[in-house]
Amino acid sequence: MKRISLHCMILLVLISITLVAACSREIPGTIPASTPASSAIASIGASSTSIQSQGKVTVGSKIDTEGGLLAQIMILMLQKNGIQTIDKSQLGPTQIVRQAILNNQIDTYPEYTGNGSIFFPNVDPAVWKNAQQGYNEVKILDQQQNNIIWLEAAPANNTWAIAITKALSDKENLHNLDDFAAYVNRGGLVKLAASDEFVTSAVALPAFEKAYNFTLMQSQLLTFSGGNTAQTEKAAADGTSGVNAAMAYGTDGSLAALNLIVLDDPKNVQPVYEPAPIVRGSVYNQYPQMANILNPVFQSLTLTTLQTLNSQIALQGQSAISVAQNYLNSKGFLK
Repeated sequence: MKRISLHCMILLVLISITLVAACSREIPGTIPASTPASSAIASIGASSTSIQSQGKVTVGSKIDTEGGLLAQIMILMLQKNGIQTIDKSQLGPTQIVRQAILNNQIDTYPEYTGNGSIFFPNVDPAVWKNAQQGYNEVKILDQQQNNIIWLEAAPANNTWAIAITKALSDKENLHNLDDFAAYVNRGGLVKLAASDEFVTSAVALPAFEKAYNFTLMQSQLLTFSGGNTAQTEKAAADGTSGVNAAMAYGTDGSLAALNLIVLDDPKNVQPVYEPAPIVRGSVYNQYPQMANILNPVFQSLTLTTLQTLNSQIALQGQSAISVAQNYLNSKGFLK
């Protein structure tokens, strides 16, 4: 009888564990499963408990070229210094990655200071156009409201921009967004390749349209779901579906090689977007050395440096991890 009772007790315990494990896969606060973003986030959430128990740091990033590069730099530096990592880089656009860190499904990722204007919309917009003020503001607010820690930002402004083909610039004498707006308003032929985020975010294309008084119709847009400027710039360079303009970033290294010209923004519409590692507070408390590990590396990433590294990925076809490793070795960070 004791043997039978013992077997029954073991069976009941196993059933209970199975039920608890099944329930634990639902993580409160995630995007509902009916939304397109949910599958990406849910795949992380399913393993988040085991990751935390092992003490590993889950590194995410946005889906663009630079996001992948910066994530690999962070991963290599953390591992070099004895912190085990899980690679969840190139997870999705801003809203997906942001939701993931707020839901404890990733622990750290490179974010841009200018996105504080989206995260904290009640702040004076002028703050985000000053590099130091924007960094200080987002650092304080994110720690106070979300227990997110901002490490030091790279001195490189990866702001949104609009680039056009050199042929269009030369033919129509277009050099800045005032020129571009006048061209659009007089019926000039324009088709812009851009990410969905660029088209819909209040601080991106709508901000340019409002400041310079022009409007691009849906027929004048070729929209990509991701935020990779390698796609948008190539579409403009190749004239895909009539595209002659593209969403671009300030740190893109492929613009000159693709014969694209970035239009000046004389009204300084865009915030300053400097990349910085951000970390969940509980993870930072566990690994406070992350600041000393990552801050010197990000301080070395100037505008010219990021343009060069990004071009090695976008134009030369090198992998993000090899570019990151070569750079870190060249600067002595991995020695």
